[in-house]
Amino acid sequence: MTGGATRALEQVGAFSILIARSARETVRRRPEGSVVLDQLYQLGVLSIGIATVTAMFTGMVLALQTSYSLAAYGAKFFVGDIVSLSLVRELGPVLTSLMVGGRVGAGITAEIGTMTVTEQIDAIRAMASSPVRKLVVPKVIAIVIMLPVLVVLSDFVGIMGGLLMAVTTLNQPAAFYMQHVIKAIHPEDILSGLGKTVVFALLIGFIACYKGLTATGGADGVGRATTETVVASSLSILISDFFLTKLFLAF
Repeated sequence: MTGGATRALEQVGAFSILIARSARETVRRRPEGSVVLDQLYQLGVLSIGIATVTAMFTGMVLALQTSYSLAAYGAKFFVGDIVSLSLVRELGPVLTSLMVGGRVGAGITAEIGTMTVTEQIDAIRAMASSPVRKLVVPKVIAIVIMLPVLVVLSDFVGIMGGLLMAVTTLNQPAAFYMQHVIKAIHPEDILSGLGKTVVFALLIGFIACYKGLTATGGADGVGRATTETVVASSLSILISDFFLTKLFLAF
């Protein structure tokens, strides 16, 4: 087995151990509420801006593109259906996760990575405390809670962006657009989108924490770990989205 393959297996093993330890720490002792609340604010509330702006312009672009495409078939009135289903089932969860994952993942890796290279993580262990319980668990819990909330908000904002274009550009009545939106969206569409989001949140949280805990080489190492987090989390979201879509469509 080559050295690269061996290192890859070692990383997979270490990543799996981190997940197992986080699950054990969560079950053994409830995380501190104040710490989790702070992470909910830092990772979730402060990400509202980037999530809503992304969703708004995505909905507006979707409405414009679909209206011109459907105009050739005389089906411009289906704009509300396409915008709402595209956002709720696919674009809302994926784009929001990518944008929030880039911001949140980079921040977590930079924070934990700095603590690692400055030996603060070793100090936590020396005090007979667990860095997984103190650092990893609250952040992962906060992401799992807040990312679905952000996706729901993004879906709503994106649909409103489509409504704006439908009214101002396509001259559709707002009630007509919303009627198509309500008829197009079913509970299973919303649940499939939110189900994906939970998986994306776990991937973002654990990848960011793992890269931070394994950072080496001072400031340069932290920078490399941060870049690797953004790349790895983005790829994992896109790859897992394909398999999750296949899974949800099978039921």
